[in-house]
Amino acid sequence: MGRNVKRVAILGGGITGLSAAFYLKRQAGERNREVEVTLLEASGRLGGKVNTLRKEGFVIERGPDSFLGRKLPMLHLARDLGLLGELTGTNPQAVKTYLAHNGLKPMPKGINLGIPNNIGLFARTSLISPHGKLRALDEMRIPPREGEEDESVGDFLERRLGREMVERIAEPLLAGIHAGDLYKLSLKATFPEFREMELKYGSVIRGMMEAKRRAPTAGAQAAKARSEAVGGYPIPPTAFLTFRNGLSTVIEALEKRLREDGAEIRLGGEVVRLERSPATEGSGSVYRLILRDGSSVEADSVLFTLPGYAMTPLLAPHMEVGPLGEMEYVSVANVVLAYDEKGFNHRLDGSGFLVPHSEGLTITASTWTSSKWGHTAPADKRLIRCYVGHAGNDADVELSDEEMTARVRRDLKALMGLTAEPRFVEITRLRRGMPQYGVGHSEHVEAFRANLAAALPGVFATGASFDAVGLPDCVRIGKDAADRILSFGQA
Repeated sequence: MGRNVKRVAILGGGITGLSAAFYLKRQAGERNREVEVTLLEASGRLGGKVNTLRKEGFVIERGPDSFLGRKLPMLHLARDLGLLGELTGTNPQAVKTYLAHNGLKPMPKGINLGIPNNIGLFARTSLISPHGKLRALDEMRIPPREGEEDESVGDFLERRLGREMVERIAEPLLAGIHAGDLYKLSLKATFPEFREMELKYGSVIRGMMEAKRRAPTAGAQAAKARSEAVGGYPIPPTAFLTFRNGLSTVIEALEKRLREDGAEIRLGGEVVRLERSPATEGSGSVYRLILRDGSSVEADSVLFTLPGYAMTPLLAPHMEVGPLGEMEYVSVANVVLAYDEKGFNHRLDGSGFLVPHSEGLTITASTWTSSKWGHTAPADKRLIRCYVGHAGNDADVELSDEEMTARVRRDLKALMGLTAEPRFVEITRLRRGMPQYGVGHSEHVEAFRANLAAALPGVFATGASFDAVGLPDCVRIGKDAADRILSFGQA
């Protein structure tokens, strides 16, 4: 007789691993199956990059600050955890975004994701030279590239729109999502919709114009779909959402539910070796995970949700890890400055600003947090978050707290004229925190997973190093992994 209880070990206590554990328990119950889940987190806390600090009435995010509301997996998870009432959206008055160029200039109108979608409005911007505008608009006459091979985002946009548009507009808008180099990031893995527009419309400008034309209807449909997806509950209509008490709300709820459901969670549970044990009769493969403290965990299935650089040393003795083992990661830092209203000498009349790398500043972007998110600061306080570090220049992340704060305040003074003394400063360094999806990334992931399935049946790998950028995608792939684990070995 085979074992009736399936034992699953999950490595990594970020939102992907927690979501996988949650849905493993949930789906097993729906299928009348019993699953023992052990979640191993090497650090002393859960949540990974999701890390909310609640201090002096401020709600401060030391990692991501929100998620895209149009991506439903996060809303489904909030519903399943009873958190829909905690959702909140952005301030509808804080719609203006600025771009650093000899001070702060309003982001040009008539552009979406660095691509013109209203030619009349785009023609009026002073951020692009007349020659640059003509080169960009010439895109509508350039035929689509033949072939199916991947290319970098930068090469694609320069080919279509010209170098000036890439450097002045697209780079600060798009590269910041990954803290990456547009000329190294994979188009297929990051912005596949651009290539789809090129093929469908013969032009990304035409594609963006068509998307804008359909936007009012699409927006209404999306809002309706969001509400219907969670049983008719009214969801804030803004593009980005979070929780009133911070994103750690969902981490805390997942931990509570998992412990109630009998999952074992081990903090400080760093795995140093994966062994394949002789299978007991009828049980299939059995794996033994050796922890740094000398203890071990046996499992019928193992799910890795670790960064690639932490995962590959455990898998390399058993398989060819390929290019994923050499994947690049960029370090970034978040610098949060809290202020009293008295003496604060800026209106914060928008959501923040972006900084092209060519400006040569320490700050790469800034969110005017208390303006964008009304719940993040008391009424008589102000909150600003600045970002430091990007591909090709993440050395600033290792500056001392004092030097980093001084440089950030210098940049804020130069760009905003802000001279107020902060009430306090919180610095969070996310070393090797941003995986870089290089050209060919999707093919590398496919090959890696094929090798893994052949070498270690019942071992799975997912997470931000593979195919998840935002929190909803992490929830989605965690849930998908749970389904694959439960289906593995079933007739």
